[in-house]
Amino acid sequence: MKELLKILDECLEYEGHEITEDIIVIYASSNREEVECPYCGEKTKRIHIRGERRFRDLPIQGKKVEVVMKQRKMFCVNKACKRITFSERFDFLPSKGKRSKRLTNEIIRVSLTVSSVTASKMLRESVADVGKSTICNLLKKRQAGL
Repeated sequence: MKELLKILDECLEYEGHEITEDIIVIYASSNREEVECPYCGEKTKRIHIRGERRFRDLPIQGKKVEVVMKQRKMFCVNKACKRITFSERFDFLPSKGKRSKRLTNEIIRVSLTVSSVTASKMLRESVADVGKSTICNLLKKRQAGL
């Protein structure tokens, strides 16, 4: 499991996992010493609060995957920055996303060849629980270039 997390981000530390009938829950945390403010670029070590973030990723061995990650909210130390605090960010995950970019890309890939209803049924069986409206929204964003 450690190696699987490192595929997402080298800074993720594996803390454990649970396997049920159809889902694998992986627990992780960040091991970054410093975090860069996304607004001004200043690096900081000052932690404001720690929280938990859940997101879904690609399936493993036919089981759906959910990652529970300890995420920090940091203080920006740059007095000129307009933000006092910010959440730690990761390249593989949109800032407020509930799905990894890899999972989103897989949903779109499957959805391009069939209707949204059929894609939803196919994806629910093996990849992730996703509704047809979510698929339509993802395809619209893709067409708009977002």
